[in-house]
Amino acid sequence: MNNRITENVVTDNVVTDNIIIRAGTESDCDLILDFINKLAEYEKLASEVVATQSQLKKTLFGSKAYAEVIIAELAGNPVGFALYFYNYSTFLAKPGLYLEDLYVLPEARGKKVGKALLIRLAKIALENDCGRFEWSVLDWNQPAIDFYRSIGAIGMEEWTVQRVDGDALSELANKKL
Repeated sequence: MNNRITENVVTDNVVTDNIIIRAGTESDCDLILDFINKLAEYEKLASEVVATQSQLKKTLFGSKAYAEVIIAELAGNPVGFALYFYNYSTFLAKPGLYLEDLYVLPEARGKKVGKALLIRLAKIALENDCGRFEWSVLDWNQPAIDFYRSIGAIGMEEWTVQRVDGDALSELANKKL
């Protein structure tokens, strides 16, 4: 996944508008963790981050990688990232690409970096015959919602996210029928 992207052109080794999208590497774990922490601060969830560099190294670049990362660079400086993984649609009988996190530094917003990341992810989805490209957004994040609508995303209003984690996950796993 060493393709580079610009807003209008996606080919190997092409750079215009000073935006480069590249695959994250093991040596980026510190940078990835920094982006995760900044995203958590923005989302008012900083207290929930327990990720470490060693955990990222193991789960993103170890023998069993659970997700992948792309890094956005503007004028040679890392300014954003997207972390994604594959899921599966039984209705389509195809894989889907799920965007877990996307973050662009405040000073790089409005410079098409987020759009470049989403375009690259859409290309990755098509390259892997995915039937869907999905993500969640906090309901109070109107700037993000407006941006997503501007690129053609549709809110799944009738769906709600469900989660079991922490003690509740352990309790569920240990329940008897």
